[in-house]
Amino acid sequence: MAGITRYMIAGLFSLVLAAPAAYADKSDRKRAEIQEMRQEVLERLYEDRPETRLEIKNSVGYAVFSNLGVNVIFVSGGGGKGVAKNQITGEETYMRMGSVGVGLGLGVKDFRAIFVFHDQKAFNDFVEKGWDFSGEADAAANSGDKGGELSGATTLSKKVNVYQYSKAGLALQATLRGTKYWKDKKLNRSSESR
Repeated sequence: MAGITRYMIAGLFSLVLAAPAAYADKSDRKRAEIQEMRQEVLERLYEDRPETRLEIKNSVGYAVFSNLGVNVIFVSGGGGKGVAKNQITGEETYMRMGSVGVGLGLGVKDFRAIFVFHDQKAFNDFVEKGWDFSGEADAAANSGDKGGELSGATTLSKKVNVYQYSKAGLALQATLRGTKYWKDKKLNRSSESR
């Protein structure tokens, strides 16, 4: 009986020691998925709007998000993940997003959003404080030959451009209502500890 107890204790001890490594592996996989998503979204943006490559290169920072939303009868909600990159320091911050709303309908909406920051304070506020878009905070993008500028609502001003993709392509309107962005403490904590 004492031998079995000793093996059980040794087994439990091994599990306790292995748990942080398993958690780190899971976090590494999630970060790798976000990095891959970012690369795919940026490549698509650069293909559709080549001028954005220079815009992002000259920005103080940018963020790329993937979001999946569901609309069931009167309530809609969604969640996603992404990464913000400070172009000045090279630092990357993993983030989460969530949205909630009301409206009649059924369906699933899968989209990607790219934020391009032209102001350091706007970027820092986004990363450090998170953003909460309530009310009307939509950015309308001109398509193709009708103009190259992205005009934003007053909450975005000229400090931030937003591009949004759905399965159909670059959206003419990036809808940000009822969406909150914040740091992903788990992914950032484990990336900082390495």
